[in-house]
Amino acid sequence: MNDSGKQDSVDTAGKDFIRTIVTEDLASGKHAEIVTRFPPEPNGYLHIGHVMSICLNFGIADEFGGRCNLRFDDTNPLKEDQDFVDSIEADIRWLGFDWEDRLFHASDYFEDFYNCAVKLIEDGKAYV
Repeated sequence: MNDSGKQDSVDTAGKDFIRTIVTEDLASGKHAEIVTRFPPEPNGYLHIGHVMSICLNFGIADEFGGRCNLRFDDTNPLKEDQDFVDSIEADIRWLGFDWEDRLFHASDYFEDFYNCAVKLIEDGKAYV
């Protein structure tokens, strides 16, 4: 913001639309930091589409001084395997990225999701 209370111009030339949004949101103070995530389902090996998502999410976090969480979407245990988890982690590292201490699993939050759903039903804001 400048002295007159208006937002200063932000240079977004040559940036894709995602980086433009992130740049503008950080510059305006809408968000203080950027946090992204890569949420693979550990039921197979990664493909080129996953690589694009990894590079986008970890890359934007790196570029803007943010963080990227690795959150396994482990919601289908019949199709998931530890070999896939290990392979995904190895591939992310091979691409040059690291999630540090930010490894999460969707299953870690099942009880929270359930409790929120029950509350919504009790409050008349959802039904089964």
